[in-house]
Amino acid sequence: MLEVSAQVEIPNRALFKAAEVCDLVKVQPYVLRSWEAEFPDLGVSKAAGAPRVYRRSDVVQVIRIKHLLLVEGLTLAGARRRIEEETAPVGGDAPMMDALIGQNARERLTAVKRGLQGIFEMLGRAPNGEFRLAAVAPTPSKARATHASKSKTTAKPKRRR
Repeated sequence: MLEVSAQVEIPNRALFKAAEVCDLVKVQPYVLRSWEAEFPDLGVSKAAGAPRVYRRSDVVQVIRIKHLLLVEGLTLAGARRRIEEETAPVGGDAPMMDALIGQNARERLTAVKRGLQGIFEMLGRAPNGEFRLAAVAPTPSKARATHASKSKTTAKPKRRR
């Protein structure tokens, strides 16, 4: 196996360019970009269209990823799982998490889930992917009748080729 240097000296700065991270960690830019795809939290874009920059913590994470891949022989997915396990909250924090989230979190999540399922059903029923939002969700028979009456009166725009 390849040996990864455990001691990479990271300059005392807040942000780094992608090329600087590649030089520090000794990886090619395409490798860094592929790691960004597997680790979406890696790197920060300062503004739309601006080049990606990396925080000091991102550089440390890139070093950790390289170690997991090259020294421990993990795949990208395996490295992602390992990092998630290392950063996951410990089970002993459950009472503290319940206090932070609130006692009725399960009910709120269930209500959100029902709402999302309703939206999904509305999208699935609409022909050609068209749908209209309404204050009150119509029953299935009304939805079909309303859509049929609107399709008769509304002319569809012609497609240009």
